Amino acid sequence: MPNQQRADARRNYARILAVAEAEVAAHGANASLEQIARTAGVGSATVRRHFPTRRALLEAVSHQRIDALATRAHDLTTADDSRTALLTWLSDVVTYCVAARGLAAALTYDNTATDSIYENSCSAALETAATPLLDRAIHDGAITPSVTVTDLITLAVGVVLATEHYADPATEAHRLFALTVTGLSPG
Repeated sequence: MPNQQRADARRNYARILAVAEAEVAAHGANASLEQIARTAGVGSATVRRHFPTRRALLEAVSHQRIDALATRAHDLTTADDSRTALLTWLSDVVTYCVAARGLAAALTYDNTATDSIYENSCSAALETAATPLLDRAIHDGAITPSVTVTDLITLAVGVVLATEHYADPATEAHRLFALTVTGLSPG
């Protein structure tokens, strides 16, 4: 938030964000913006002024987890096995997305939007953080050269979104993620 913002606007932003974190934790990416506004004690226009899109709200709510994933990617860049390091990080992405309702939705790509307001800062931060991991794995011959970080994030997010309504979404997400990494062929 810009420092030149009025004190009441900064307080509203902080209150809306705190309420939004609780609502997204309880209801996922479909948390009601109107309920967030009511609980925060502001009008829905105030919520939309601070968060013009649902994605903007989800990105703000997910900011700390995205930073943690970026730090984890950086920490793994010095691991001995580049493939294992990349897959460990992707498994962490799956774990975070399952645990933090709404994070998977914040990481989805919207290729139809061209306005900068729709840029996906969460995915961009993870792409920046994971690129050295992927580049090293490709350089070591451990990953197919045509794979991109966007592909990997899309894969992880897709698995999480496909399993979010299972009785045990974490187990199913990790099982399917492992299946995609190893493939369908035996041995």
